[in-house]
Amino acid sequence: MRITKYTHACVRLEHEGRVLVIDPGTWSEPAALRGADAVLVTHEHADHIDVLRLAGLDVPVHAPAGADIPRLDVTGVSAGTDFSAGGFRVRATGGRHAFVHGGRPDCANLGYIIDDAVYHPGDSLHVPEQPIETLLVPAQGSWMKTGEAVEFVNAVRPQRAFAIHDGQINDRGLSSVNRWLAEETDCGYRYLRPGESL
Repeated sequence: MRITKYTHACVRLEHEGRVLVIDPGTWSEPAALRGADAVLVTHEHADHIDVLRLAGLDVPVHAPAGADIPRLDVTGVSAGTDFSAGGFRVRATGGRHAFVHGGRPDCANLGYIIDDAVYHPGDSLHVPEQPIETLLVPAQGSWMKTGEAVEFVNAVRPQRAFAIHDGQINDRGLSSVNRWLAEETDCGYRYLRPGESL
């Protein structure tokens, strides 16, 4: 499977001619969606979903059931659900956005486990019950601190981890977060710049 990271939380997965895109938000590049067979949205915040771009795409979009996503026809998904999206096997997990402050933002947030191998948690640090090969770990957010990212990786114990949710960090801050994740976890952590694939 080929994984390509785009700006912030957007990730493109390609396997045997199929393309699945997760969280193509307003900060991600339009190229991430080129040839997409399906889209997964972890939650309704604009840094994870660009409604106008997806409305013109004409591919299935899966999002948490009950999410407030106007002007877009989505298939609602609940935690614990197994389904197919663009030919990929997907398991939805988690359920709520991480706590920020004063209960905001309180919305549904699903993590997605793709083909029992790749885990995108969206804006949460939900630890799934099953083993994970590749973890897409949030590197920064108004709802977290670096120590929580390190603890999350160590709790999941993936074979490898890559940063997502890094669009608000300047190069100096990103260097610090990457150093902490590389030194304090034992999973071969590596940073992928937007557009870089593995």
